[in-house]
Amino acid sequence: MTKIHSSQLLLSVIVPTRNSASTLEACLKSILNQTYPNIELIVVDRDSTDATKRIAQKFTDHIYNYGPERSAQRNFGAKQANGKYLLMIDSDMELAKHVVEECVHEFIQEPRLLSLVVPEESFGQGFWAQCKRLERSFYVGAVWIEASRAFRAEIFENLNGYDESLISGEDWDLSRRVDICGPAGRIKSYIRHNEGRIKLYRLLKKKYYYAQQARAYLMKNPVPSKLAAPVGPVARYKLFFAHPRQLLSRPFIGAGMLFMKTCEFAFGAAGYLFGSHDDVEAIHE
Repeated sequence: MTKIHSSQLLLSVIVPTRNSASTLEACLKSILNQTYPNIELIVVDRDSTDATKRIAQKFTDHIYNYGPERSAQRNFGAKQANGKYLLMIDSDMELAKHVVEECVHEFIQEPRLLSLVVPEESFGQGFWAQCKRLERSFYVGAVWIEASRAFRAEIFENLNGYDESLISGEDWDLSRRVDICGPAGRIKSYIRHNEGRIKLYRLLKKKYYYAQQARAYLMKNPVPSKLAAPVGPVARYKLFFAHPRQLLSRPFIGAGMLFMKTCEFAFGAAGYLFGSHDDVEAIHE
């Protein structure tokens, strides 16, 4: 890599939280243990009732309370940020040690790039977490499903950040709007997403809820067919079966992953077609 003059180039990492005590310490440690030194860490909490704020205080003085949803938290954090670049990280994620360095390097080397994709991999405990890890492995390099997480602060501000009216699909929406303005790049280092111990019924409940909110995203970003949309079931199954060795390397996990995704799509369809907008706050905790 070319030498980076870190005294001139601050990158702000923004972490929205909500009762995140179980994963937050590992997340924030991974941010402060980066090989790149010039990092501003901003935590935007939303009325946590556990130890989230106390944990955050061990790592940064930049702690705020704001809501009502993740998009609003991220946008608020961006307004407090001083960095030339912004990196959006969820509280159940951990960064490989070179992530920030690679982000800054790519932005310097390619001035045309407005945003960057950081590839993700999942980890967790139990069978369904293994299925989720396999699923996510198919998405690395799939430009139609990966969304940018790092942005030049200027373009983020010019586009008013995330659309706060969207609860589902806000990452894809912002990436699409940035892509209209200029190209996106990607780095090689990974974000590790801590899935914990996945319970299938909670996963399906979450899919049902977010599908209820999908109408707003699809009205703003219409597609000819919901089933054939890039993030819909047809495209996903095509992607899975296009890599049979990857799918069948562990047949039991592969079969479980296909069953899990089929259930997710079924519950998502039910949420989209029939669901009410009742409050299901518990899934965000």
